[in-house]
Amino acid sequence: MSDRAALLKGIRVWLACFVVCLVLSGATAFPLVHELRWAEEVLRAMSVPEHLPALADWITRVRQGLDEADASYPFLLYGTDWLAFAHLVIAVAFYGPYRDPVRNIWVVEFGMIACAGIVPLALVCGPIRGIPFWWSVIDMSFGVFGVVPLYVVRKKIKQLERLTGGPAPVPGVQGSLA
Repeated sequence: MSDRAALLKGIRVWLACFVVCLVLSGATAFPLVHELRWAEEVLRAMSVPEHLPALADWITRVRQGLDEADASYPFLLYGTDWLAFAHLVIAVAFYGPYRDPVRNIWVVEFGMIACAGIVPLALVCGPIRGIPFWWSVIDMSFGVFGVVPLYVVRKKIKQLERLTGGPAPVPGVQGSLA
């Protein structure tokens, strides 16, 4: 296998893993009410309330809030449907770098910026919304862990770019944009 083919394969594997995680993360935002009921039952079955009472109390509080919203104000959960949809749409954007990594490196860089943006969002909005700090840390971990595969992909795309002599010219655009 050539260096180019190996790089392309590596890029595609990392992107596929990232997209799968993004889709799963988004898909879990649809059935939140049921998920929280299930999570609470699983935590109880595993004796988590005795070992991590703050976690069990938080899951119970969130589940109660979702139950109340679902019973009295189901339209509020429409916001999480849009959250799920946004994850799915963003996942589709990564088809560009999957198909042509060098030309579409900007999608990977956009994803890295989005991952970095999770940290200030959690630090600012978490306290405003009454989210425990330890839960905000869990939220921030999505950005920290999410940027890792994108960093690897970006690095591999830059290697591919050097190997192939730079980005392909954009049809209809004269000269260099750099």
